[in-house]
This record gives sequence, C-alpha cells and structure tokens, in this order.
Amino acid sequence: MINSVGRDIPEEVLKATGMKPFAGAYARHNEKYTKAAPTVRGVVDPKESKMVDSIAEVLKKCEIKDGMTISFHHHFREGDLVVNMVMEEIHKMGIKDITICASSLGKAHNPIVPMIEDGTITGIQSSGVRGQIGEAISTGKLKGLAIMRSHGGRVRAIESGDVHIDIAFIGAPTCDCYGNMRAVGGKSDCGVLSYAYVDAQYADKVVAITDTLVPYPNLPASISQVYVDYVVKVDEIGNPAKIATGAAKPTTDVRKIMMADYCTQFVINTPYFKDGFSYQTGVGGASIASTISLGKIMKERGIKMGLGLGGIAGPMCNLLKEGLIEKLVDTQDFDLTAIESVKENPNHFEITASEYANPMNKGAYVNQLDFVILASLEVDVNFNCNVVVGSDGMITGAQGGHPDTAAGAKCTIVIAPLLQGRIPAICDECTAITTPGETVDVVITDYGIAINPRRQDLIECMKDVKLPFCTIEELRDKAYAIVGKPDPVKFGDRVVGVIESRDGTIIDVVREIKKYEFED
Repeated sequence: MINSVGRDIPEEVLKATGMKPFAGAYARHNEKYTKAAPTVRGVVDPKESKMVDSIAEVLKKCEIKDGMTISFHHHFREGDLVVNMVMEEIHKMGIKDITICASSLGKAHNPIVPMIEDGTITGIQSSGVRGQIGEAISTGKLKGLAIMRSHGGRVRAIESGDVHIDIAFIGAPTCDCYGNMRAVGGKSDCGVLSYAYVDAQYADKVVAITDTLVPYPNLPASISQVYVDYVVKVDEIGNPAKIATGAAKPTTDVRKIMMADYCTQFVINTPYFKDGFSYQTGVGGASIASTISLGKIMKERGIKMGLGLGGIAGPMCNLLKEGLIEKLVDTQDFDLTAIESVKENPNHFEITASEYANPMNKGAYVNQLDFVILASLEVDVNFNCNVVVGSDGMITGAQGGHPDTAAGAKCTIVIAPLLQGRIPAICDECTAITTPGETVDVVITDYGIAINPRRQDLIECMKDVKLPFCTIEELRDKAYAIVGKPDPVKFGDRVVGVIESRDGTIIDVVREIKKYEFED
C-alpha cells in the first residue's frame, strides 16, 4: 500500500503490526484514545524494604520470563552501562525472546549483539540504533521487527497501550532506599530523567538502578517512589564524560560554520525573530554553531529568547547564564555544561518526554516553537528527511525529536551539507523517510538555501535578503553534477525495520540489505 509520502508499505507488515499507513503529519491529531494502565502490586507490609542486593536477584523478584518487554533510557548516551549489565544477567539466566523498548540505543550497547544472534533478544523498539546493533538489524540477524519511533511517538505508544512494558530499568544518578530518583547529586549525573518518566508510570514493574544511594527522601524527585518496585545499588551506572560524543560535540568545520551563519541570517530575517521568541536546536555541529552566532546578534539587538527547548547543550546554557534566554526547558543534556546548568540555574527546568513532544496529549512544548534547527542525513526534492538509515542502507541513526519538532515549529530549518563524503545529501528520493516534507520549511546547505514552496510567506520575506537562495531541485542537480547520481542501495525482500510516524502510523519500512561488510 502506498502511503501519503509515496512509500510502499507491504500488506503483511500492516497486518503483523496492526498499524495503518502514514496519511499526513496531522491526519490523526484529533483522534481519541484511552490511556493504558500498568499492573500494580501495592505494598503489602508498610515496613517492606525495596532494596535488592543484585540485578540477578531483582530479575527473579520481577519474575522475568521469556517473551517479556523491558525498557531503558539513554540519558548517558555512549556512557551508558545499565543496558549491558541487565542484559548480561538475563542472558545468564537463559531467558529468550526479549523485546527491548529503549528511548535509544548506541555503540555503547554493542555487547548485546551476540544476544540478538542467539535469540535472547528478538525485538527492538527504539528511537534508533547505532553501531553494531544497526548492522545486526540491517543484515537480518534480529528475528523480529525493529520499530523506530520519535521521542514523542514513543510516549504516545506507551500511553496508548500500543507498547506494554513488563519491566522498566531506570539508571538513576541518585536514589533513596524507597525509590525517589534524581538525575543529579551523584557521581554519574546525567542532568534529567525525562525519557524514563513514562516508563515509570506505565511499566508493570519498575527497577531503579543507582550507584549513589542517598538519605531518604531524595527530593525534589524526578521520578517518585510511588512508581518504583525495587532499588538496586551497583558500582557504576554510566560515564558522564561520554555523553558529549559524536554529533553532540561543537564543530570547527569551516563548511558547517558557514551553514550556521546562513541559518542565523535566515532566522533574523523572519517575522518570528522578535523579543520572546522560542527556539530549539539539534546536536549537529552546524546546529550548535548556529546557536552561538545567533546569540551574538541577540546581544547586539537587545533581543531575548523566551523559551529554549529540547535536548540542551552548552551554548544554550551560556545564553541562559548571560541573560539572553528567559527559560530553558530540558528533556536531555548533551554535555557536562548542560548537566551543571540544570543543577544550578533556577531557570533551567526538567520536563517529561510527554510534555515535550507527545502528539496526542493536550498540548506539547514543541507546538510552541517558533524555530527548530535540525540536521539530516538526506533530504529529497519533496523536502522529506531521513535521519535513521545511511545512504548505504545501514541503520545508523535515530529519529529523536526530529519529526516532533518539525511538526510543531512555525519555522523548521534543516541544515545538511550538499555532500556527505561522496554521497549527495540532497537527492531525488531518500533511502528512508523519517520526517515528512510537509513539516520542513527550509533546507540550508553549503551550496545554497531552498525554501519549501509551501511557505510562500517565507519566500516573500526573503526576497531582498542577500543569501544564496535556489530551488531544492537546483541543489540536487549541483550534488549530482559533482559526484554523479549514486546507484540505489540493493535491498532484499525481507522487512527488518518499521519507521513509525509520531502518530503511530507507518511512514516507511527498512529492508534487509543484500550485502554489507562491516568494518570496525
């Protein structure tokens, strides 16, 4: 069946998942659902201790068994240790057919790949995957389907009951003996626990795993004792130094800095750039650089940002500290500066992922964005974006909040170099679609800027602005003229992954790649 962005969704996938084809970014926003509910075991003895000596013991108390769905959060990014330590114990117990429902999985979790190969793990649901897990899925080693959701889409899926979590494992930088968790105050701080909040609310069993046990009560709690069944103290849950890795690092690349300058010039020439505007940026190098350059102009003109939103990195915290932002509202911290800021600055606030981006609650923060600055692996001539599948067919990224913020913001700007190495980033057709072009307003490259024809208002306000404007087709033609039009990836027939739209429909599928030689 062909969906509204022109992707062929096999009937067998629709039947197997119970999902519908994507029908448009806002097609389901008026639909109703009744929130799901976990199975709760109340405290029988008020004096009963929640403390458990080991992960192995807590798995027994939670009655782990074949076929369960367990969940994790990824606030430690490449420094996370919780997924591996839990899965190692599950593997030792001989448990099979586990589905992992994580807010994201990365290279830190490469050690679980043998568990995919031997059937311990047969399902993965995540914002995305990187490293050897992506290779394992792309080459058909996962028995079941990998389902990739945006951050808002994951919350919607759990709240609506599309996903039922049997046991949630939450890495808590600090926790007391009764389960009050905070993301700060310990030796392994990660800033916020936004993604784990919905897991705590809706999982049948909730296990807090901490390396810093603090006196009761641990307040103000990010996640309350009322949701927590057990607490396990371990030596180490994560390495904060590895949070700022890969895309989350600031850039010194001249091309990315140039694109950041283009972005800033575009932003300041829109009607939305005025005192009190709201803004979010991704963690790509150019996106972070655009925040720095925008801050300089804000200071010159005496303009303050009313709301800075999303995953937060150092440059946004610096603007808050300088008084150029009124409030930072935070769902994930991308570096140590952001972690320190949320601990110390009273105008830096933690919110849940549902408050941030759930498309089917009564109003998420993304809906109040004036600007969002995003990156993309590929953009096609219809402004559709791909942030999950590499041009070689390998699953290598994550949706994150990309589709959520694009759908909510008044002005969605995507920054992408014309070429990713020798591969055109602007192309006829994306390898996969994660964000529909109807929600993307502007594409900025190092060779020019294209405004979506849907946004005639933006085209009009830029008519006298001296920036290198062109059409998206002209950008594609420039890319093909430099490196040629690449041959399409050779996929097999088997569907190995589903890219779920934030509203719970299927925007695209990922097929097994016929041949891929993985290199360390």
